[in-house]
Amino acid sequence: MNTFTILPATPVGDLMLTSDGNALTGVFFEGHSHPPKLPAGAINDPSLPVFGEATKQLKEYFEEGRRTFDLPLAPVGTPFQQSVWHRLREIPAGTTVSYGSIAHELGQPTASRAVGAAVGRNPISIIVPCHRVVGSTGKLTGFAGGTDRKRWLLELETGLFHGANR
Repeated sequence: MNTFTILPATPVGDLMLTSDGNALTGVFFEGHSHPPKLPAGAINDPSLPVFGEATKQLKEYFEEGRRTFDLPLAPVGTPFQQSVWHRLREIPAGTTVSYGSIAHELGQPTASRAVGAAVGRNPISIIVPCHRVVGSTGKLTGFAGGTDRKRWLLELETGLFHGANR
């Protein structure tokens, strides 16, 4: 079963959540550079339990400083993309890592561009925190939701999680 719902009016705009019926398969921004490809017959079902829990946890992230998410996830991707997305979930809130460092950690030190491509294709934004990946110089590079949102999310994390005001 392919389902979706819209989480309106978050601090980063409306978010589309997608699910296979049991797990979250996507969190997409308005204007996402790689929007979801909903199959024919996809159902808008905001009552799906995974959507309710995702909505609750995202609200806690935006308003109360939630640091991690505990949701069933089922992103669709290649084995390499899956390994990158798994590594993204290990990046602590309020910190950043470079594409190159992820490539090194995965045992493929020359694969920073491939890591960048996998990060860019991450279908579960925010929850699988691709916004925490930056260029080797610390520069905010591409983000499927736009670099302004990336900056905002990083500022939210560093402000909330380190006791400063937003």
